[in-house]
Amino acid sequence: MADIRDRVEEDRGLLKRIQLHIPGFAGYRRREDLRQADSILRLQLANRLKSVREKLESARQVLTDDYQMKTLEPLGQTIFKCQELEGMIRHAEQGYSGFSWAIKFEEPELEKLYEYDLALIDGLTSLDKNAEEMRSSADSAASLVREFSDSLSEIKSTFDRRWNIITKTEVR
Repeated sequence: MADIRDRVEEDRGLLKRIQLHIPGFAGYRRREDLRQADSILRLQLANRLKSVREKLESARQVLTDDYQMKTLEPLGQTIFKCQELEGMIRHAEQGYSGFSWAIKFEEPELEKLYEYDLALIDGLTSLDKNAEEMRSSADSAASLVREFSDSLSEIKSTFDRRWNIITKTEVR
C-alpha cells in the first residue's frame, strides 16, 4: 500500500512549497500535511470498516433465513460495535494544538498517530475475511461471531489507547 504521507507531499502546490521556506511556517506546513495524510487514512479505514459491517448485515440475513435465532443477538451487538468503531475512527482527533492547547503536537507525535492508524489495516483485513466466512457458513456462525467480536474489541482497544500514548497522558 502506498504511503499517503508521500502522496500529500508530492501533491503540494506552489503556495505550500513556498510556505516550506518561510521561517516559522515550515513546521506548521509539515504538521498540517501530516494531519491531512492521517485524516485521509482514517477515512479509508472507516470505509473499510463500513464494508465489513455491510458483510455482517448480509450474514445476519443468512442466519435469519436459516432460523439461527440464538446467533442473531450476539451478531446484532457485534454489528453495533462495528458501527460505533467506524464512527470513532471517522471522527477521531487529528492532533491539532493551537496557541493555548495543553499538549503540543510536533511532527514525531503526528508521525506516531499516523503509524497507529496504519497498523489498524491488518486487523480490518482479518475482520473482513472473518465476515466473509460468516456470510458463507451459517453452521459455524456462532463461533465466528465470537471470534469477530473479540478481534473487533482488540482493534477498538488499540484505537482507544492511541491518543493517550501519543500525548503521553496514559494512566497506568
